Amino acid sequence: MSSPVHADRLSRLRAELAARGLDGFIVPISDEHMSEYVGDYAQRMAWLTGFGGSAGTAAVLPEKAAVFVDGRYTVQVRDQVDGALFDYVGVPQSSVAEWLGANISAGQKIGYDPWLHAIDWARSLEAALAARGAELVAVDTNPLDAVWEDQPAPSKAVVTVYDTALAGQSAAEKRASIADWLRAEGLDTTVMTALDSVAWTFNLRGQDVTHTPVGLAFALLHADATADLFIAPEKVDDAVRAHLGNSVRIHDRTAFEPALAELAGKKVAVDPDRAVAAIFTALEGAGAAIARRRDPAVLPKAIKNPTELSGTRAAHIRDGVAVARFLKWMEEHAPQGGLDELGAAAQLKAFREESGALIDLSFDTISAAGPNGALPHYKVDETTNRAIEPGTLYLVDSGGQYCDGTTDITRTIPVGTPTAEMRRRFTQVLKGHIALATARFPTGTRGSQLDILARQYLWADGVDYAHGTGHGVGVYLAVHEGPQRIAKPSGGQAGTEEPLHAGMILSNEPGYYKAGHFGIRIENLVVVTPLRIDGAEEEMLGFETITFAPIARELIDGAMLSASEADWLDAYHAEVLAKLGGAMGAEDRAWLEAACAPIERSSAALAA
Repeated sequence: MSSPVHADRLSRLRAELAARGLDGFIVPISDEHMSEYVGDYAQRMAWLTGFGGSAGTAAVLPEKAAVFVDGRYTVQVRDQVDGALFDYVGVPQSSVAEWLGANISAGQKIGYDPWLHAIDWARSLEAALAARGAELVAVDTNPLDAVWEDQPAPSKAVVTVYDTALAGQSAAEKRASIADWLRAEGLDTTVMTALDSVAWTFNLRGQDVTHTPVGLAFALLHADATADLFIAPEKVDDAVRAHLGNSVRIHDRTAFEPALAELAGKKVAVDPDRAVAAIFTALEGAGAAIARRRDPAVLPKAIKNPTELSGTRAAHIRDGVAVARFLKWMEEHAPQGGLDELGAAAQLKAFREESGALIDLSFDTISAAGPNGALPHYKVDETTNRAIEPGTLYLVDSGGQYCDGTTDITRTIPVGTPTAEMRRRFTQVLKGHIALATARFPTGTRGSQLDILARQYLWADGVDYAHGTGHGVGVYLAVHEGPQRIAKPSGGQAGTEEPLHAGMILSNEPGYYKAGHFGIRIENLVVVTPLRIDGAEEEMLGFETITFAPIARELIDGAMLSASEADWLDAYHAEVLAKLGGAMGAEDRAWLEAACAPIERSSAALAA
């Protein structure tokens, strides 16, 4: 593909770098809070390269440039980024440091924005460049912003109070718990930068990041249970001020960096995975004693309390009704032709909106027909919009934001008669999904230890999928939430070695992707739950599935299911019918009853 627009942008950035005495610059998908999903003002890599994924980095030199993405985006990056302008580099097979090392010369200066990168990344790259005789330079202002003439301003939307009746714990109680932790650690203050941590800790929600209900803010929390919140003043109304009370001092967001200088002599906890390099530099310059500690909100936010779990279960039933109605609609309309990816996504959103409770989608719907389904993080737009044709598979990964929960569900739908290959791969994915859903494991088990359960049947055929099996999910917060994760232990992905705790929510989403042909994924959310097992000598955990919608029977090869797997599927569908049927009209319920009927069983499978 040829992209004159991005060629011009790259040329203007290079001219700006030359004017600043820089020989290169690194452009991540990130913001001042190290967010996965960022506001429009921070979509710098997308503006420069055209890449629309949620994870990646670009590096620009005078004569060369590159984009760095992981396996989720191998195909997508080639569709969206001009290969004549940027090299395509896969990670973790390679890295920014490795590529720069092969392409820079001694004496060159490579710039980076210290408000967009982690401190360990910066120091590691600094050492790697120094070994080549080059220098990593922290810029005072971002040179890309200087050439992005129509760069959006940060959102000015007001934040709102998240009621304690939904949160299950008051903001004052959360601050008190963090203060207890600070005192126990012998620390004075913790720096909180992650937007979902700030939202959770202060029981606030916002509209500053698309599909993630957070507000742009920093916080300093102190051992006396007081706090300083740094947020644009126009975003705070009287209701929020009253909610926060006198123990929370409110400052303009621009006052955050100067406030760090006032922590001289203090013992300050900073999370190196969530706080940018500029924060460490400011604290070091002020003479603060930095203690590297994980953000104290991360784990309690991940371990949902009973109120949060009750709310999210209700949200999933509400969402399931909408998804089931959509599946019926697709079964009726898709085989007729004339339907495309954008139209299907719009109809699914309309079904969710009919509940009257939908606040937003939880992410851009992955509405993927045929070969587009082979792109795990595909994002449909007017240029990629594809017709949903008979004889293909349609993959839809979607979710909603409700005041009581965040949903994320994937279903794969056959349009017409599926091939034997489609059915085999789908059934292998289903078997892996069931293996994880029914897993029993001792307390202390990590996601990396469970990942193989979901992949084993694909591996037996010599195939795999290039993404994790499960990610954490918030409650009316981020659809991707740490620290827990189910994935292979390799690749440097965070969270795979985090022990799973009762109350954590994760996705269960194995898949299979045949490039250029089709994609398959089955995703439900699960809650880590204590198990009582007679005679058990260990404290055991398992998963409670909380997502409810039919799984496509037409894609299941019953001869491949064991008796226990068929039992699980029948029990799951019986629960889907019981939980959703009462909220559906007679015609929709009749369809649901058929979709949830017991699976046809094979004598060979029953004997297995």
